[in-house]
Amino acid sequence: MIYVFNVLFPVFALISLGYLSGKSGKLGANASIELNRFVIWLALPAQLFNFAANSGWERLWQPGFIAAFLISALIVFVLALSFYWYQGRDLAAASFAGLSASYSNTGYMGIPLCLLALGQDGLAPAIIATFLVFILFALATILIEIDMLSHKKSHEIVFSVLKSLASNPLLVSPVLGLAWAASGWVIYDPLAQVLSFLAAAATPCALVSIGLFLIRKDENASSKVWGISFGKLIIQPIIAWLIAGPLLELPTLWVNAAVILAAMPTGTGPYMLAQYYMADGRVISRVVLVTTVGSLLTLSLFLWWNRGV
Repeated sequence: MIYVFNVLFPVFALISLGYLSGKSGKLGANASIELNRFVIWLALPAQLFNFAANSGWERLWQPGFIAAFLISALIVFVLALSFYWYQGRDLAAASFAGLSASYSNTGYMGIPLCLLALGQDGLAPAIIATFLVFILFALATILIEIDMLSHKKSHEIVFSVLKSLASNPLLVSPVLGLAWAASGWVIYDPLAQVLSFLAAAATPCALVSIGLFLIRKDENASSKVWGISFGKLIIQPIIAWLIAGPLLELPTLWVNAAVILAAMPTGTGPYMLAQYYMADGRVISRVVLVTTVGSLLTLSLFLWWNRGV
């Protein structure tokens, strides 16, 4: 249990500090929004670019892990999407539900937690998973655009989707990093130092930002929050383990990484997407809260069980 505590404490301590700082008024009402913008537009892109630029395709091409993580996420996405579309015949709302049930918080929580639990070797699967969640993000964006822009011509919908994807810094930065790695060029030292400073700020700022985000409350969120949360915290990691372990028999590191990253709580991406489209984000915000708190138990149980195996 000491091992589990040592792994989880730094992550949840920073989240708690963010929550308490917001509750006490030490960080203002807009702190979550502004800190989140800093992470999204500067710190996390720098971290993703740095890793991709110093890794290259050969380190990131792990087909077994990619299959385990991505297929588990896609299965949960499709299940939630289908269920809630059948209930309400609202493709946009069902897409938000599917994304909330499958969108792991790999960038904000997955990277630091994998580093703590798996060592430096845990960074590679966390970065790969961070790339992969944007496939879900892109898929949800396409479905939402189709629903909301159904009155427009097909080429206008395609242009809107491409514009949305091309303007996402968390998607563009690792692609640029891989392109830089392929070029063989060396980053100018002062610029590399700037990127390193920004990258170092990504993890603590992201975790504090989550704590600030969790202050938001909504007592009117529907009961479907619990179904979405169950899919995220229980069903997705079980599927990831079945694929990575019994089916593909991946090395232990990659099996553990697949389960940990699949068991991450829902990230803030679905909520930000809902804000972008001016959609109702009450259910999503509650899912983020429930899964973040719930992951403290589910991740603790997995780490404890895995340590004893």
